[in-house]
Amino acid sequence: MEPFLKIERDGAVLVVTLNRPDERNAITETSHSEEFVALCHDATRDMSIRAIVLTGAGKAFCAGGNVKNMRDKIGMFAGSPFEQRNSYRTSVQMIGNALYNCEVPIVAAINGAAIGLGLDITCMCDIRIASDRAVMAESYVKLGIIPGGGGAWLLPRVIGMARASQMTLTGDAIDAAKALEYGLVSEVLPGEELMGRAMEIAHSIASNPVHATRMAKRLLREGQSAKLDTLLEMAAAYQALAHHTEDHHEAIDAFLEKRAPDFKGK
Repeated sequence: MEPFLKIERDGAVLVVTLNRPDERNAITETSHSEEFVALCHDATRDMSIRAIVLTGAGKAFCAGGNVKNMRDKIGMFAGSPFEQRNSYRTSVQMIGNALYNCEVPIVAAINGAAIGLGLDITCMCDIRIASDRAVMAESYVKLGIIPGGGGAWLLPRVIGMARASQMTLTGDAIDAAKALEYGLVSEVLPGEELMGRAMEIAHSIASNPVHATRMAKRLLREGQSAKLDTLLEMAAAYQALAHHTEDHHEAIDAFLEKRAPDFKGK
C-alpha cells in the first residue's frame, strides 16, 4: 500500500500531501501517525529543508478519525478502555507532539474540510491559509466524544478561549470566511490559487537563514507557555548563537552592500 503521506521536494521546501482522497484523508491506521512522526524527525535533522507545506489530496484536507472504525470498534478503537487509552497515546496523540515540535516551519494549505483531528492538525502548524471552499469543525461532541488529539490545548491558543469553547462545545462547522474572522487562518483564496500561495509563503520562509527561522519558531512555541524572563533567557542564548553564524554575517554584508544575500545554511 502507498504511504499515507505523499512527500515531494521543491528546492528547500517539502510538499506533504495527506493522500487518501477516497477516505477524505481520515486518519485510520497507527502507521499514518507513525508517518507524521518520521516526517518531522527526518525534516528536523535535515538542515537543507527550510519549510514544509501540508495539504490534502482531493476535496478534503482531513476528515479526522474514521467513523466507521469507531462504529465497528476496530483499529485504534478496539479493546478495553485501557487498551483504547494506550492506542490514542501511541497513535494520533503522537501527531501533535511531532508536528508541534518539528523545528521546520509548516504552512497548512487547507484545501477542503478540516474536521476534528483534521482541524487539530492544522493548529499544530505555524501558518494556516485556506481555500474559500474549506470548512472547519471541532466536531467531536457531535459523535459523543471529546478532543482526543490535543485540540482542547491547541485551539484556544490559536483563536482564544471564547471562540474555541463555542466551536468545541457546539461542534458546529465554520466556513473559510468565519475562520479568517476568527484568526484561525491568515488568508483565504480561491481554491485554484491556494497551493501557489502556500508555496510562495514557504519559499519566502526558506529564503531566510535556516538557523534563524528554526530558532524563531521555537521561541514562538515556548512563548505560549513560558514566563517572559524565561523566554528572554532563551532569546539571549539563541541570539548569541545567531550572531556567530556565517549566514548572519552574509546578511549584514548584503544589507550594507545593497545586494541579495547568498545563504549557505552555516
